[in-house]
Amino acid sequence: MTESKAMILGCSGLTLTLEEIALYKAEQPWGFILFGRNIGDAQQITDLVASMREAVGRPDAPVLIDQEGGRVQRIRPPILQSYPNAQALGAIYLRDREQGLRAAWLMSRLHAFDLMRFGINVDCLPVLDVPVEGASNVIGNRAYGFDPKMVSEMGQAAADGLKAGGMLPVMKHIPGHGRGMVDSHHELPVVDVPLDDLDAHDFVPFRALNKELMGMSAHLVFNAIDPERPATTSRKVIEEIIRGRIGFDGLLMSDDSSMNALKGTLGERAANIVAGGCDIVLHCNGVMSEMLQVVKEVPPLAGRSLERAKAVEAGFPAADDADEASLRDEFNAMLAVA
Repeated sequence: MTESKAMILGCSGLTLTLEEIALYKAEQPWGFILFGRNIGDAQQITDLVASMREAVGRPDAPVLIDQEGGRVQRIRPPILQSYPNAQALGAIYLRDREQGLRAAWLMSRLHAFDLMRFGINVDCLPVLDVPVEGASNVIGNRAYGFDPKMVSEMGQAAADGLKAGGMLPVMKHIPGHGRGMVDSHHELPVVDVPLDDLDAHDFVPFRALNKELMGMSAHLVFNAIDPERPATTSRKVIEEIIRGRIGFDGLLMSDDSSMNALKGTLGERAANIVAGGCDIVLHCNGVMSEMLQVVKEVPPLAGRSLERAKAVEAGFPAADDADEASLRDEFNAMLAVA
């Protein structure tokens, strides 16, 4: 069997085009990701996910989505209920730590009930970024709060809730996007603080969750580490900080390679991501001309990257036997009080 290539790809619409099916069959992406443009109704989502897996001939291929709650929730009412953002859960924690942790776990467990019905098995959650005053709103209320210990605890509860439901989390954006003063979707943030400050603040939640199986990189330049390259393409950041100081040895995927924080053609970006040491190139927007550039530069999974990918594939947990209705009632009662 042909080894999967080190990439996760999106698609353009509600169903796969013949060109997309041919590309997937020929190039064998390791996984897929869904966005709002791919969401129509419940049956359509289920069919789309199944067709992605059929195209690569792998019924267990990872299918990812950003289903955080708040403004980053790809599947919305009337298909799924509207969920609060992480900051709202953090407010519960600040009033009552145990209630906050329970709320974070419950919401993730409900995400798992929701998403597993469609065949989606990876949620790009938790957001472990710790914002600072004045930072861009690209993270903003997607963060649990401003205290690294609180973010660590809430993030762990959220990750555990997904795993209780049979899904795997992706912690993001390692080694930390909380100091980005501009939106990396549009331009490159540069962080100019000492390494010790980063270590004591930004890196803390990622270090606390460093045994999770997947993480997503941050498109930021850290002048104290590598002033030339954003973390996503920096071998120094990835080897010395993410693998070293933080101690994360799981599967590291880039943030979206089509974001404008990265420079060059899509092919050049993909090549730089691979050269920097990310295990997986993530390309989200489903634009065929861009995907054709990406696939030319991405190698088959091999070495440690292949081992990490196989650890993910073997690491999907069995879902618990929790009662969805009672957990949903408990969570919604929490929100009513909040």
